[in-house]
Amino acid sequence: MSNITSGRDGVTLVNVLTCEPANQENLLSLLQANVDQVISTLDGWISTSLLAAADGAKVVIVSRWRDGDAVKAMQSDERMQAYFPKITALARFDSILTTVAHVRVA
Repeated sequence: MSNITSGRDGVTLVNVLTCEPANQENLLSLLQANVDQVISTLDGWISTSLLAAADGAKVVIVSRWRDGDAVKAMQSDERMQAYFPKITALARFDSILTTVAHVRVA
């Protein structure tokens, strides 16, 4: 497991996908396949977590990357481009590129 730490090392890409609850399981399967077959093979990738909302209406993807250039390269990768229509058929999504500003751990 990759811990999220504060600081300027790397960037975190957060995607919030909104779906019909009946589609959440299929969406999660598609996203996991994408992470396993494409994302994890890309230069600059560090980690990805998939979070499923209890009500079934949202999935959150939290991905750590070396830098913004690695994120741009991922988004333009042909294999990734092939997944976008499949994902948007099941959900709409918003993306936010962030740096971690604060972390507190018990």
